[in-house]
Amino acid sequence: QSLPRGEHVLNFSDAEELINDAELGETQDEVLEQELAVADRHAKKEIRHLENELGRWQVLVDSVTGISPPDFDNQTLAVLRGRLVRYLMRSREITVGRTTHDHTVDVDLSLEGPAWKVSRRQGTIRLRNNGDFFLSSEGKRAIYVDGRPILAGNKYRLNNNSVVE
Repeated sequence: QSLPRGEHVLNFSDAEELINDAELGETQDEVLEQELAVADRHAKKEIRHLENELGRWQVLVDSVTGISPPDFDNQTLAVLRGRLVRYLMRSREITVGRTTHDHTVDVDLSLEGPAWKVSRRQGTIRLRNNGDFFLSSEGKRAIYVDGRPILAGNKYRLNNNSVVE
């Protein structure tokens, strides 16, 4: 790279810096470039996957911090409150259970604490056309609603402020 001429007179450190900059621009590590390209493609694929998944998420999970935003907006049908997490129900049907590496649910009860007694698909909450919410039990263990056990295969109408265990 030719040294600039004109009004600015270069000293030794300026010339050395120009030479070092030129050397940095010329060297390329092909293996590194290939690994970076593969990592870039993988990251873009993961972003596309997450963007596609985003449309399917019907329940927002918010950590309860003491200062909670309003529960309802124009998209929220119901609010489920746990000890640690608040779930906003935004579709007419949601699944409740435990998320694993190969199975996802809308309301992940493992966020509330140890969930080894919770089935992957413990139950489903549905909103009927008449405005009633029904919980159907689908797991091996019973779901308790207001202290009453709901066995697998059975449904129960949820009331405002029902306690689900």
